[in-house]
Amino acid sequence: MTDNLIEIRDLRVAFAGHEVVHGVNLDIRRGECLALVGESGSGKSVTAHSILRLLPAKAVSSTGSIRYNGVDLLHASEQQMRGLRGNRIAMIFQEPMTSLNPLHTVEKQISEVLEIHKGLKGRAARQRTLELLELVGIRQPLQRLKAYPHQLSGGQRQRVMIAMALANEPELLIADEPTTALDVTVQQKILELLIELQQRLGMSLLLISHDLNLVRRIAQRVCVMRHGEIVEQADCETLFRTPQHAYSRLLIEAEPSGAPVPSRFDHNLLEVDDLKVWFPLPKALFSRTQEYIKAVDGVSFRLQRGKTLGIVGESGSGKSTLGQAILRLVESEGDIRFGNKQLSLLNQRLMRPLRRQIQVVFQDPFGSLSPRMSVQQIIAEGLLTHGIGTAEEREAAVIRVLEEVGLDPQSRHRYPHEFSGGQRQRISIARALVLEPALILLDEPTSALDRTVQKQVVELLRQLQIRHGLTYLFISHDLAVVHALAHDLMVIKDGKVVEQGASRQIFAAPQHAYTQALLKASGLKPDKESCGSELAPGGDPTKASDQSAFMWLTHRIREQARSHRG
Repeated sequence: MTDNLIEIRDLRVAFAGHEVVHGVNLDIRRGECLALVGESGSGKSVTAHSILRLLPAKAVSSTGSIRYNGVDLLHASEQQMRGLRGNRIAMIFQEPMTSLNPLHTVEKQISEVLEIHKGLKGRAARQRTLELLELVGIRQPLQRLKAYPHQLSGGQRQRVMIAMALANEPELLIADEPTTALDVTVQQKILELLIELQQRLGMSLLLISHDLNLVRRIAQRVCVMRHGEIVEQADCETLFRTPQHAYSRLLIEAEPSGAPVPSRFDHNLLEVDDLKVWFPLPKALFSRTQEYIKAVDGVSFRLQRGKTLGIVGESGSGKSTLGQAILRLVESEGDIRFGNKQLSLLNQRLMRPLRRQIQVVFQDPFGSLSPRMSVQQIIAEGLLTHGIGTAEEREAAVIRVLEEVGLDPQSRHRYPHEFSGGQRQRISIARALVLEPALILLDEPTSALDRTVQKQVVELLRQLQIRHGLTYLFISHDLAVVHALAHDLMVIKDGKVVEQGASRQIFAAPQHAYTQALLKASGLKPDKESCGSELAPGGDPTKASDQSAFMWLTHRIREQARSHRG
């Protein structure tokens, strides 16, 4: 018997006649972890989906061969594929909100897998479901059995997906960005879990990721993809130590860097006092007391115009709920002041004119983009709603903002499903930027982006902040990105603020044990001197630590020159 579980030979995949995967050859050995890395749109997910024939047959043509235990999966019957999917070959998808059924509870969705492939029902299925939820780190699993996907955080939904994939202890687990929506501490647990399962079950793992730190910690071999081709294959240690291809070196060296841009304003744009979001739990029979889930519990902060407040914490800590409360998308108690407006006193009709000034980029780009609208329509919708510009001016604005976020304006007539996960996230950012708001709430805006694109987006956000005096509420579990952008930092745990203050001080010397645990799990070692807000005497503006201050000084000089000419 060969050591290869999967053998892919000369795989070519075309969408409507346009080839996107060009002659891929790779092997997945028994019991090994093979990582497939590359930028968004490089063909990683298309290659992986081809193994289980999950691509739409009417729109996609595939040639070559994919052999599993000697069987060519590209030519296997549909009955054979049904026996393999979710049983011998399982998959964790990139976007859990669109992969989970919104009409079914967590228990029903996991139990369905167990019933179809193992025949487990009733009490046995429930017991196994609880074991799986505990295995992937879901807190209070018994209470989560009756929860629906929309009632879980992004990280919790991802963990439910992992539990479903592991239910039948497959021979091959395809993990498509398995830790994208997870905070750093849970990432560590999931990594340890995958390593343990791989060793205990002799399971093969195909890891698709743009997170090279993750790849380095778990993979035995690495394949680097670019533009639908594998440009380099090597064992993990060799690739990271001596990469041969220029693109591999680019990926390894890409890391969000630099410092927050200095602000030229001295007044608060957003003030929040004692904000609370409590969700009532169903009362027990004959109970007189009402219990609550305290998603946000007494949060207060000040955010100056032109600055960035980073909000970090584990999945389910209340970060996204806090953002939704500030946007008035969920009911809350407490004071929210935006400029001279008391948002907590405004109804939805009075809030509508302010929506242009307060924009948001959501965590799940596919779920937040209408599948029935083109990119042109999606980005221009806000302009049309607020009556901004003529049709020609709106189209010009869409073209300009697409160029700013690094997308081809010629693609504006395409639909969201025709883009990769990272490209969809950039469309979401463009939709927020086109209205030129004063405040943008960024809810995990870079979680679906590879490192090279993250670096570009961080630089773009800096430039826009300098140019327009933008203010950001930046919710993220990626501490490297937060470190590069945030002036101030707020750490939340179980709905409460456990530590807040200047970002450079907290990263240099965290005081709370929870903050220390987050930094340790991230592996981030910030340069204490890179967080300064001014260009140091004799500083070098070409260095990452001085670029932001240099950009700000350049902008101020130009402003003063224009005022003198006026």
